[in-house]
Amino acid sequence: MEILDNFAVLEGIDGSGTSTQIALLGEKFTLRRLQKPVFYPTFEPTDGVIGRLIRSVLKNTPPLKAETLARLFAADRNEHLFAPCGIVERCRQGELVVCDRYVLSSLAYQGIECGPDLPAGLNSAFPAPELLLFFDIDPSVSQERLRGRASLEIFEHLEFQKKVRERYLSLLDGYRNAGIRVELIDAGQSVEKVAGEVWRAVLKMPIMQSGV
Repeated sequence: MEILDNFAVLEGIDGSGTSTQIALLGEKFTLRRLQKPVFYPTFEPTDGVIGRLIRSVLKNTPPLKAETLARLFAADRNEHLFAPCGIVERCRQGELVVCDRYVLSSLAYQGIECGPDLPAGLNSAFPAPELLLFFDIDPSVSQERLRGRASLEIFEHLEFQKKVRERYLSLLDGYRNAGIRVELIDAGQSVEKVAGEVWRAVLKMPIMQSGV
């Protein structure tokens, strides 16, 4: 498994707070006026053509087969990684790229929906992050957080989220064994405490040693 330096990923079930924390991480860089490294936050599905289609499918408009959705995620990720100014190019030119969801999300979500083999095969050639932050939270707590949303996506129901959490946890040792630094974050804590843990984890990345 190729590990891409300067690349960190935030993962967790729906409602675990990854989107909030990547925004707070950006604020931290701004407040500290860090000149190096350049901080580049991003997310999956992307806001590109394929990513927008995925977001529509996640709202069940249109409904697609699970295998089709798995392939769409992989196609969106391929563009995200390898297109001009994509993740790989940015990391290799010395930027710190932090992504909200990545391959592990596909292995967890699509692994449940269509079995593990298809998503594993579709994503096998993609590089792994140097740092993986897994936001662990009781699915019943995260489900409460989702109640304020105007509408829920197709995977955002409690029983499915319980399965997703278990699948995430079962996959983490494989990442550790591949030499990836995996940090478990208690996402049930306050937003401020979670932000502190995220920041401390990011500070340990080699790219940060010259920027702080």
